Amino acid sequence: MTSIAQEEIKLTNAQIAWRAAQDIVDGAYVNLGIGFPEMVARYQPPGREAIFHTENGILDFGEAPKPGEEDWDLINAGKAAVTLKPGASFFHHADSFAMVRGGHLDVAILGALQVAQSGDLANWRVGTKGVPAVGGAMDLVHGAKQVFVITEHVTKNGEPKLVEKCTFPLTGVACVTRVYTSHAVIDIVEGRFVLREKLAALSLEDLQSMTGAPLHIEGSVADLIVPKV
Repeated sequence: MTSIAQEEIKLTNAQIAWRAAQDIVDGAYVNLGIGFPEMVARYQPPGREAIFHTENGILDFGEAPKPGEEDWDLINAGKAAVTLKPGASFFHHADSFAMVRGGHLDVAILGALQVAQSGDLANWRVGTKGVPAVGGAMDLVHGAKQVFVITEHVTKNGEPKLVEKCTFPLTGVACVTRVYTSHAVIDIVEGRFVLREKLAALSLEDLQSMTGAPLHIEGSVADLIVPKV
């Protein structure tokens, strides 16, 4: 379980989304999962522009419209209103999934209930809470060239979300490339969690106590530094 002091040292969801956005290269084709991952689109670095894809059939959509200016025929997979950039295109749902399954997306960014050290991802579950079915995520995690996960480091009950083995139904096997949490940036390398960045105010021992599998160090670990967004 996580101590109160450890939980007070954490990034906001906006800061996690900002950090993930910094690793999207200019011109990348990117799919953002429903909900929290959609925030990543707000924080593209100056001089870089991702081309965002949504499963329901839009490529190169733009920012959310101002309240009252929504066109509800223009929505993303999460049913949120979007705008279009010059050159944006529409296509059939089946064509959209052909893009995914054909390996034409550079990055998929998703939320998670659990991530295993092997790179297995669980981001859905049956029951009355949470996403009711796996949906297009199962295609995205094996069709995109890289899979980024953005998530809190622990659950509301203080249980680790980064674990040795997932206990929820799997979305995909050995598919996660990198995890951005409220406390750290961690790569999946040969079935291990490799720590790349952590909050300077959090000791390695405290971070390990919040993580359900060993954290490995390869070279130096950078400070996780983000702006107030």
